[in-house]
Amino acid sequence: MSAELEELLVKDAAEWRTWLESNHAHSPGVWLVLHKKGGAVTELDYEAALNEALCFGWIDGQGRRRDDGSSFQRMTRRGPKSAWSARNVDRVGRLEADGKMTAAGRAAVDAAKADGRWEAAYSGQATAEVPADLAAAIAAVPAAQAMFDVLTSVNRYALIYRTNSVKQPATRARKIAGFVDMLARGETPYPQKKRPQREGKIEPGQ
Repeated sequence: MSAELEELLVKDAAEWRTWLESNHAHSPGVWLVLHKKGGAVTELDYEAALNEALCFGWIDGQGRRRDDGSSFQRMTRRGPKSAWSARNVDRVGRLEADGKMTAAGRAAVDAAKADGRWEAAYSGQATAEVPADLAAAIAAVPAAQAMFDVLTSVNRYALIYRTNSVKQPATRARKIAGFVDMLARGETPYPQKKRPQREGKIEPGQ
């Protein structure tokens, strides 16, 4: 887990929003504790956490296991070149209609509209092709390929976009290797329930 980010445990979405109000402009980010079924450490789930983050110009990153009742979700300020997904464009529309967006959140939206990332959110996922080097690296590791085959469109596009955003060969190779390791562990850029079939059985969430 990234040592530079603190772990943050809040009671619920309201407390997460209060934290963002005070810290969104200067904090480098946090590993936010999220609720899992059967857990009691927090009421904050992924959907509510992401909604509040978008209101302040923040975005979710990779998730990690914490314990049986909770997980960690990386939350940081959105970078100047950060891609927008169609789902988050739609979320922002609902959040704006509900009166929840803040000036910081609108600034992130305006920046994306100005440089084309907002419009690309709709077309990118539908037309993006898996880069050949990424596809070959994943295919070489059966566990990674099995996980890749059941990725949601959002997670699939995240890997494609992040790979294509790196042009230096050595850096690109390291990033691809990291993606392969992540998939082989059954992890994804964004949370999803669907998992590969194992021994003829369908994993929970499919």
